[in-house]
Amino acid sequence: MNIKRLQEIGSYRGMRHRRGLPVRGQHTKNNARTRKGKAVTIANKKK
Repeated sequence: MNIKRLQEIGSYRGMRHRRGLPVRGQHTKNNARTRKGKAVTIANKKK
């Protein structure tokens, strides 16, 4: 499937691609770090 097309039609999968989150139903409460990128520490958020 074409990712750009999924985003244009506003499908769930397209939105997940746009937000950089897992597309295939994985849980994101704890992990999904490869998709989200490196974790930002709480100390860095304050600055």
